[in-house]
Amino acid sequence: MKLFFRLIFLLLTQSRRSRCSIIGPVETPFRVLPNDLDVLLHVNNGVYLTLMDLGRTDLLLRSDAYSAIRKQGWYPVLAAETIRFKRSLKLWQRFNIVTSVVGWDDRSIYLEQVFISKGSIVAKAVVDARFLSKTGERITPEKLMAFLDIDMPPPDLPDWIESWVTSNQQMPLEVS
Repeated sequence: MKLFFRLIFLLLTQSRRSRCSIIGPVETPFRVLPNDLDVLLHVNNGVYLTLMDLGRTDLLLRSDAYSAIRKQGWYPVLAAETIRFKRSLKLWQRFNIVTSVVGWDDRSIYLEQVFISKGSIVAKAVVDARFLSKTGERITPEKLMAFLDIDMPPPDLPDWIESWVTSNQQMPLEVS
């Protein structure tokens, strides 16, 4: 709910913005608002992750996949995400999030999301996304791509994403 008005804005304006492939890239513009800031007066690290949700939503909307996926009763969930920061965003600063699908395997779709301001990278993130149905069924990337008429093999994942995926799979999910 934190970025509810930004979400409403995306939903209301998506039909007037350029279309893109479900693979992307899609560039979503933003401006830093007062409620994005932490006590040090730069964008709070958690806000970046929430803004990334809006970038992924924009990709689904502008690729015209959102409605079709929802009609199937499918919805996206995240299994993992990692972000690396290079510089801060300050109050009223304009920036874009560039969202694109890097590739997929038999269970996940991997997206890259880059925050850019004044032509420079501010932060870069990678996301492990999956789709589920309302009945609890896992929707494989292969099934999703076939449904969306994407007839291409998955691109080779960069080595750093392969390492990231392996590292995440090795992370224990029990309390130690």
